[in-house]
Amino acid sequence: MLELRGETLDEIYAHAREEFPDECCGVILSSGDVEFVRRCRNVQNERHAEDPETYPRDARTAYLMAPDDLIKIHKESETENRPIKAFYHSHPNHDAYFSEKDKADATAWGEPMYPDAAYIVISIYDRVVKTKEAFAWSDTAGDFVEMPINVKDE
Repeated sequence: MLELRGETLDEIYAHAREEFPDECCGVILSSGDVEFVRRCRNVQNERHAEDPETYPRDARTAYLMAPDDLIKIHKESETENRPIKAFYHSHPNHDAYFSEKDKADATAWGEPMYPDAAYIVISIYDRVVKTKEAFAWSDTAGDFVEMPINVKDE
């Protein structure tokens, strides 16, 4: 089960609404009971414009976290002792599910790049959040499986 603070989800939902109709993306860091939402820039549109053959999808149906944003997040994670708790992204005008592309992006050589992190997908239609789903790596299944989200209030 993934436990998240209500404020954390509110921040993610706000990010999804602001970026709509494009996908938003980001990372949740945690130090005990405190969670830190770190937004990432979705550079999918830039990559698509530069090289549409390699990047056939635009930001309405895909995301690519800006590498320099990820470097900053990793540095914060290490220097402030805030492990990565979860990655998140939105699916504008689509359901919340962990797509084959999501799986491919989260693995290398069939193994999870962040085995202890969850992946949250937000379904948003016309700037209204419909559902949220979380997925985590299962060694038993050898795949990402859906997991419940428990929202903690203060």
